[in-house]
Amino acid sequence: MVRIDERVTHKPVVTLNGMTRWTRRPAKPGAPQPEASLRRRLLPLLVAVWFQGFLLWVPVEKLFLSEIGFDPASVGLMAAVYAAVVPIIEIPSGILADRWSRRGVLIISSVALMLCSLIGGLSNNVATYIVSALFVGAYFAMYSGTMDAVVYDTVLEETGDSEAFEKRIGRVRFVESMALVSSSLLGGWLAGLTSTRLMYFLSVPVAALSVVAFLRFREPQLHKTEEDTTLREQLAMTYRTLTERGRLLPIVGLAVLTALVLQVVFEFGPLWLVALAVPAVLYGPYWAALTSTLGVGGLLAGKLPLGRLTTLTAVVALMILASLALTRQTGVAVVTIAQVVLALLVVIASIYVTRLLHDAVPSAVRSGVASGVGAISWMAFLPSALVFGVVSKQSGVQSASWLITGATVLVGGLLFALAIRGRAQPEVAQQEAALETRSGERGHAWNLHGSGDLVSDLSCAEFVELVTAFLDGALDPISERRLVDHLPNCVGCSRYLDQIQQTIRSLGDVPPEGLRPADREVLISAFRDGLR
Repeated sequence: MVRIDERVTHKPVVTLNGMTRWTRRPAKPGAPQPEASLRRRLLPLLVAVWFQGFLLWVPVEKLFLSEIGFDPASVGLMAAVYAAVVPIIEIPSGILADRWSRRGVLIISSVALMLCSLIGGLSNNVATYIVSALFVGAYFAMYSGTMDAVVYDTVLEETGDSEAFEKRIGRVRFVESMALVSSSLLGGWLAGLTSTRLMYFLSVPVAALSVVAFLRFREPQLHKTEEDTTLREQLAMTYRTLTERGRLLPIVGLAVLTALVLQVVFEFGPLWLVALAVPAVLYGPYWAALTSTLGVGGLLAGKLPLGRLTTLTAVVALMILASLALTRQTGVAVVTIAQVVLALLVVIASIYVTRLLHDAVPSAVRSGVASGVGAISWMAFLPSALVFGVVSKQSGVQSASWLITGATVLVGGLLFALAIRGRAQPEVAQQEAALETRSGERGHAWNLHGSGDLVSDLSCAEFVELVTAFLDGALDPISERRLVDHLPNCVGCSRYLDQIQQTIRSLGDVPPEGLRPADREVLISAFRDGLR
């Protein structure tokens, strides 16, 4: 759980459903309104996102690839190569963001984007362009989980809760989309007048401007307010959080599947146009329509109650119908509409599950966990890209799109599972409200492991301060519960408690005239072990 500095206008309180909840401290008189302050603080971040997304080569990439010798199979190979690079970099980059600087990692992602555009423009064959694709993978690895974590923690620092996260991350997706749409229209038009290769070179200085914008962004510090941990401890904490079963497993599964569907649609979607022999001038409007789903989906995120079964049924049905339309021999209009509808609904679902994921993990490992989910997504995409490319080459993109349909059905199934689980837990919500009322003023907080075990937010330093009162039976019930729930997850504090109890037993047998040699040795041994 996150411990908040007194300068922040909010505090954590109890949760029993595994999600962090925050209550606001009264703002100081004359202080800026949280919403206005949040908008101003996120503005440089949104500007940086715009410049990162303004890539003139993206709408004509597949056309450029065909010019330098790519076919559907080699496109699949290229996608698999950078998909293999992402999971190798993503988790270390998330750990680096948590321990060093999330803004710094985002700046590195911009540098990777510049190198990708430069090398891509210099490419004349498949092998050289695959080198460019490696830097695309580095960009995705540095950007994905880190950006979500930055926005989430900024929302917490400025407003005191996570309610505005879907709206704000939706704004980020909208800016990404608008940058892609405008660059798609301009890139397609310029490529028709000049060449596809020139679009790569023109994108390099634009990506460089994103570095300037990132430098003007004030990074949130929530992930640095917790106790210092060693790299090994943080890796272990990230791994435990990521592999937690029960509550978190369906959330991770849904996040991976939504990312997989979007990756396949955006990576291979233009192949439908190639198969239909669509002229280059139409690639820009097509790509603009597809990328606009990121922005429109961001604006709609949170407005569609996916926890309501009637709404969810309609959303899932439309997703499956759109994916089925891609398996048919149709024209460019039907293909574009089907891809747009599918991408739009999956974007909305992905933002919904992103909030569930960040609500369920502490800030100290938020980037690492989000990057871990991203790494799993890319590992799932790697074989999917290879299979999709091979099937497209041998049987056509319509046959390969059955893979998209299968993944879409799984997305719908997990959405229903989460919605049904939420409806089946009203008693948990009642318990949460009651416990929050009892302990909200103390600022205590808990998480639930997937097994249902309650895990306290108590730090080791707090444990040492409270252990004497605990042994004397002087703690209030809430504090005693926090201390007891801390023990199963901390070997050091368990050993410390044993040493204290052993010391008390030994001192209890001390006669008035002095300490027996055997008891002296027991005490010396206990304190020696405690200092190691």
